[in-house]
Amino acid sequence: MLYLALGLTGLAALVLVFYIIEKCKAYTVKSVLIKFVVSLLFIGVALVAAYSNGGQILNPFIIVGLLLGLSGDIWLDLKYVHKEHDKIYSYAGFIVFGVGHIFFITGMYLQFFNNEHVLYIILPLIGGVVISIINQLLAVPLKIKFGDMKMISIAYSITLFSLPLCALSLCILHAWSNTCLLLLFIGGLLFAISDIVLSQTYFKEGHETPIDFIFNYLFYYGAQFVIAFSLFFI
Repeated sequence: MLYLALGLTGLAALVLVFYIIEKCKAYTVKSVLIKFVVSLLFIGVALVAAYSNGGQILNPFIIVGLLLGLSGDIWLDLKYVHKEHDKIYSYAGFIVFGVGHIFFITGMYLQFFNNEHVLYIILPLIGGVVISIINQLLAVPLKIKFGDMKMISIAYSITLFSLPLCALSLCILHAWSNTCLLLLFIGGLLFAISDIVLSQTYFKEGHETPIDFIFNYLFYYGAQFVIAFSLFFI
């Protein structure tokens, strides 16, 4: 089953190349459909992994989180295709991705937290809030203008930064002995890096360049596939 998942990942990498080429040429429905195929493939990896691990409680939370990621992909690309509805699609993308992160976090704690000290939950969530605030404060010197998206970006970034911190907390709780948690931590970090790059392209002038898109998607899809593969190692 692991080889099947690796095959799906290789196919996704190939399709991703076509997507980046298409998006660098123009924002079209065709590019959205190609991206949809890549997203289906990381969900396929998660389904193969879930089948192989014997029905762990984390499985549905990861799969639903990835499905929400697929939905977010579509919403955020449609904002470029139908620019008259830019704000609606942007809000939809932020919301579904944020809910997806909540599913990842909830699944991790249900799988790996067994009534240990509550600080393993509270501290990473506080850390997510603090980093989100710092992120907003840095927006001014970095000339990032969130505009009327400021409140939704704050809410989303709390879930974004809480994800790797919660995984880190559980890694510490399990003395770094659980490969699944380590992969979820790495996936969360890649997600955060991807969205930091993405915030530059969305909210800062002069950053909608091919290199920005390439870095964003390398980190973003790296995150999704690492999270999907984590289910092999529960």
